[in-house]
Amino acid sequence: MSVILSIRDLQKTYAGGFQALKGVSLDIEQGEILALLGPNGAGKTTLISTICGITTPTGGQVTVGGYDIITEFRGARSLIGLVPQEVNLQPFETLMNTVRFSRGLFGKPRNDAYVENVLRTLSLWDKKDNQITTLSGGMKRRVLIAKALSHEPRVLFLDEPTAGVDVDLRKDMWDTVADLKADGVTIILTTHYIEEAEAIADRVGIITRGELVLVEEKTALMARMGRKQIEVQLTAPLQSIPAPLEKYALELCDGGEGLIYTYDVHGPRTGITGLLNSIAEAGLTLRDVQTRQSSLEDIFVDLVKGDPS
Repeated sequence: MSVILSIRDLQKTYAGGFQALKGVSLDIEQGEILALLGPNGAGKTTLISTICGITTPTGGQVTVGGYDIITEFRGARSLIGLVPQEVNLQPFETLMNTVRFSRGLFGKPRNDAYVENVLRTLSLWDKKDNQITTLSGGMKRRVLIAKALSHEPRVLFLDEPTAGVDVDLRKDMWDTVADLKADGVTIILTTHYIEEAEAIADRVGIITRGELVLVEEKTALMARMGRKQIEVQLTAPLQSIPAPLEKYALELCDGGEGLIYTYDVHGPRTGITGLLNSIAEAGLTLRDVQTRQSSLEDIFVDLVKGDPS
């Protein structure tokens, strides 16, 4: 696949000296979904705002479809759709006119068939004549997506698109994103719901304190950095870890009725057999044994804390 968005040493320093972006570099391929994760204030929205021309960079270069975002702004911006965090819509305008107007802002000719398709895809068609003020919060979020898609962009930024949206609607949006990807649209998603990244992203980028600390294919990241845990449920609670088990670095859980053992799935030996033998030698009786793979959220938390393990 070809690179549609290229970011090179992007920097943003505000007048007071705060450095929001510290030399971010990244290539994003056409048709992929990149989930950009990071804590509040990490630089996610600043990065998106800079690419979209809302904020002016203080250094570096960005091209979208070969267009420089500074010297060829109109060409670059015509390829970009943006769904911002804030719901900022004209309350007394109809849904249909809102989306038509956004399309016109980009110089696109009127195409009601295309707009209808977008609204049907987002389950908004039956509300097309409603005023924005009559719509629910979740529907207003979908209107933002419809506006962003109105001019047929090839790169779509979704900045916290499902904030405040119920679980069912969130899943509908994931399906919509999958359909857009199938049409070749490149999607950059920021989210606090890490299960979204785990469900739909091809690659994951993690940004913290203005620096992109990692960009990797999602399944490879989880395989490389993921850990597994065994939780051993006992028939009687423990007050402390018995001496024969101290070498396994176990954690007590469930009021002493459980033991958690963490191991590296890629290591030459997991130590599980030895652990189970040691538990039997310590005179403990098992009630149940469960395994758990570390999630993308676990990996994210470790990376943001600076733990590369």
